[in-house]
Amino acid sequence: MRILHTEASTGWGGQEIRILDESAGFITRGHDVRIAAPAEAPIIGAAKRRKIQTYELPLDRRTPGSVRALQSIFKEFSPDIVVTHSSSDSWLSALATKILRNKPSIVRLRHLSTPVSAGFANRWLYGRAPARIVTTGEIIRTMLIERLNLDPAKVVSVPTGTDLARFKPGDKVAARRALRLPENEPIIGIVATLRSWKGHRFLVSAMNDPVLRRARLVIVGDGPQEPILQTQIQEAGLSERVQLVGKHDDVPLWLQAFDVFALPSTGNEGVPQALMQAMACAVPVVTTDAGAIPELARDGENALIVPKESVPELAAAIGRILNDQVLRTRLADAGRREIERKHSTKQMLDAMETVFREATGRRR
Repeated sequence: MRILHTEASTGWGGQEIRILDESAGFITRGHDVRIAAPAEAPIIGAAKRRKIQTYELPLDRRTPGSVRALQSIFKEFSPDIVVTHSSSDSWLSALATKILRNKPSIVRLRHLSTPVSAGFANRWLYGRAPARIVTTGEIIRTMLIERLNLDPAKVVSVPTGTDLARFKPGDKVAARRALRLPENEPIIGIVATLRSWKGHRFLVSAMNDPVLRRARLVIVGDGPQEPILQTQIQEAGLSERVQLVGKHDDVPLWLQAFDVFALPSTGNEGVPQALMQAMACAVPVVTTDAGAIPELARDGENALIVPKESVPELAAAIGRILNDQVLRTRLADAGRREIERKHSTKQMLDAMETVFREATGRRR
């Protein structure tokens, strides 16, 4: 199949990483996959580094010029499938296909659990324009069906897959030495774009709880909340115990260095890649019930779940794991098994291939 992913966002996070990983996976399966995005979007450079062909289009602007640019690509590439990921590129793709004789099938991916408005425009955009809708969590699927009165047969949940060969348990001491982290301190970690709903600020506040007084927090990632977090760390007197290390590509190494992974999200989540990756690396996790997280993390079984925005309970849960080797091992092992059982890259690619074939009416 010829598959074109469109992405209007000029940011960086799990959404963009999924597009890249899925594209690369389909290319290895023999499909022709390309990505269209604004020239300044980080996904363009990342795609080029992975040898994925790109088109640089103003998809973040809903203008006639953007529609014409997409139509030009459709005529040149003649995709079987157009996979849209954000609001603007979904509208532009839907409009661009209306006057084409050979229309590609549109598949709309909804990554976030943020509610959509139930107006006529969204009912058309989600109900009429795409052949299929894919969500990254069942809670998002249910929300769309109920709010927009969609046909349930057209909406499927396909969580992002995890590369089990890359994200796997490792040598903690060796990882810390490679990253120049203390070898004998308890280390709490988070790998996530610095956005408000990821809850970094609550994790920083938790570091002043007496139960975590001997621990270190390592924050991997960059994003719009960085200056706010820097100020919070300084004002709380935590500069010696909380590290903002920026964005890094060697994510598995960082995860392998952690004793606990914490993601205190407050909303918007599908099934977060960061949690899946930490679990795949056999790192015990503490998180909340935001979005579709409960579809992955179950309290006391493969994670500890705390109330959103509750700093004392967040600190207490992290402290429980740090101070209980039996609990730490049990959660870590259960997390790894969960990813192996339900959330591998192969499972994601198999499911998406089925969606694409159904959207185009193809059979194997």
